Amino acid sequence: MSSNAPAWRIEGEYFESCNCELLCPCLLSQAQARPTEGHCDVVVAFQIRSGSFGNTDLAGLCAVLTMYAPGPMAKGNWTLAPYLDQRATAAQRTALEAIFTGAAGGPMGLFAPLVSRKIAAKAVPIAFSMSGNTRKLSIPGIAEVTVEGVRGAGDNVWLDNVAHFAARRLAAARATSSTFSDQGFKFDNSGRNGHFAPISWSNS
Repeated sequence: MSSNAPAWRIEGEYFESCNCELLCPCLLSQAQARPTEGHCDVVVAFQIRSGSFGNTDLAGLCAVLTMYAPGPMAKGNWTLAPYLDQRATAAQRTALEAIFTGAAGGPMGLFAPLVSRKIAAKAVPIAFSMSGNTRKLSIPGIAEVTVEGVRGAGDNVWLDNVAHFAARRLAAARATSSTFSDQGFKFDNSGRNGHFAPISWSNS
């Protein structure tokens, strides 16, 4: 549990694609509002640029979370499925799972009590790429997700001071394509809401 976790920190990038219409009402309601489709299907991808979990180096690794919530996210009863970078060693996979499921504290630790069902983590090949205001995720045979930033006055629209687990400042984005099928999850969120941001997390 988080009380026994070693000190850890990560720096990198995140993006998500959910089934809400743009803009997701969860973001402006402390997650109290009902998702636009009544429930939430979301894929969240992470790329670690630098970081460590105790003495375990995590630089260059990726992780993905797929989540379902049957109603307003703050009411809980989430189902969570973690996907861990296949390139990681056993120690690195243990660290990734602890960080991204909230077991090791940090930002995701605040949401761990909302998860009523956690599916066993799966090690898979994860490709995360960035180009300008476009973010892409590929897990062969499971997920293909691309989100692009929403343009404002000459550049991407950014949302400041938001209550979100990843960061206080998020880009507004829309999925140009977003499909997922695995472990009981199957959805197509193409054309729907997305976000991206740099992340700086720790359990201190």
